[in-house]
Amino acid sequence: MNTGKWLRLVVIVVLLTAGGVFLHVYNQVEKPQLVNTQGRTFEKAQVVNIIQDNLQENGSRVGDQIVTLRIESGEQKGALVQANCPNGLLFGTVCRPGMDVIVISSTVGKLDISTVYNVDRSMPIYVYIGVFIILLCLIGGKKGMKSAAALVFTFICFAFLFFPMIFRGMSPVLAAVITSAVVLAATMYLINGWTKKGITAFLATLGGIIAAGVAAIIFGHLTNLSGYNVSNIENLMFVAQNTLIDVGQILFAGVLFASLGAVMDIAMDITSACAEIERHNPAISRKALFEAGMNVGRDVMGTMSTTLILAFFGGSLGVWVLDYAYDLPYLQLINSNSIGIEIMKGFSASFGVILTVPIASALSAFKNHK
Repeated sequence: MNTGKWLRLVVIVVLLTAGGVFLHVYNQVEKPQLVNTQGRTFEKAQVVNIIQDNLQENGSRVGDQIVTLRIESGEQKGALVQANCPNGLLFGTVCRPGMDVIVISSTVGKLDISTVYNVDRSMPIYVYIGVFIILLCLIGGKKGMKSAAALVFTFICFAFLFFPMIFRGMSPVLAAVITSAVVLAATMYLINGWTKKGITAFLATLGGIIAAGVAAIIFGHLTNLSGYNVSNIENLMFVAQNTLIDVGQILFAGVLFASLGAVMDIAMDITSACAEIERHNPAISRKALFEAGMNVGRDVMGTMSTTLILAFFGGSLGVWVLDYAYDLPYLQLINSNSIGIEIMKGFSASFGVILTVPIASALSAFKNHK
C-alpha cells in the first residue's frame, strides 16, 4: 500500500473516531420521564403451558389466557412465573406451549405481575436484515458492501444525530437538512469517492431535498396544515410540553427524509450519465452536456415521481380504505387533514425529484470546462 493510501486510511480512521466520540457526547441529553417505568422491565420468556385458555366454543377468543412462562433473561432468568396474555390485535398474542414471547414484569410493592406483551420477533428480524445485507454484498460486490455500510451509517445518524438535535431545541427541518447532508456526504464518498461526479451528485441531491422541503412548507402554509394536524398529535403535544421539540415541523422534516432516497437516485443517474458522456466525448460543450442530462432526467423523472406518490399511497392505504368504505363526500375528503397531508407528502417529494433534474444537469454541465 503506497503512502497516499495509508494517509487516506489514517484520515478516515481519525474522522470516524472523532465522529463517534462526538455522537456519543452529543447524544447525552437529559430526557424527562414521560411515562413511569419504575419497577417494570421487558424480558424474554418461553411459554411452558396454558393454565387457562380463552378459546370459546364458536372459535372466538374472549378475555385473557393464563399461562406459565419460563423467564429467559434478566434477574429472574430460569424462574417459572404465571402470566396473563391479553387478547388484542396490538397488545398480547395467542400463546402456545414452546412459543417465545416478550413479557412485561412489573413490581408493585411486594406484588410481582407478569403480562405477555407480544411474540418475540427479535430473531426473525435479525435474520431478515442479515439476509438483506448478505444479498446486497454478494450481488453488489464491493459497492454492495459500501452501500450496506452507508445504510448502517444512515441509521446511526438518525438515532445519534437527528433525534438529539431536535431534542436540544433545533428546528426539525434544519436538523433534517443537516442530517441529510451528513448522510449524503458519507454515501457519496463510499460509493464514488471524492470525485467530481460524487460532489456533483451530492450538491444536486441536497438542492433537490431542500426544494422538496420548501414545497412542503409552502403547501402547508397555503392549506393551513402542519405537524399539529397529524393523527397522533395528542401524544406529540404531551412530548412537546415536556421537551424542546417543535412538533409542528416534524411533518416537514419527514418529507425531507422521505424524498432523500428518490432524489439521490435521480441525481446519481443524471451525473453518472453526464460523466460517462463526457468521458467518451471530452470535447462536448456545456450546453450539449446540459441537454443530455435533461434528456436522461426526463426519462427517469416520470417513473420516480410515480414511485414516490405510490409509496405514500401504499403507506396510508388504511386511511384510503376507510374513506372509501364510509363513502365520504368529496368536499369532506379533499378538506380533511389526513388526505391533505398525504397529498402534501407525495407531491412535495415529487417536486424535489422534478427540480433535481435541472439542478443535476446544470451542475454536471458547469463542471465541464468546455
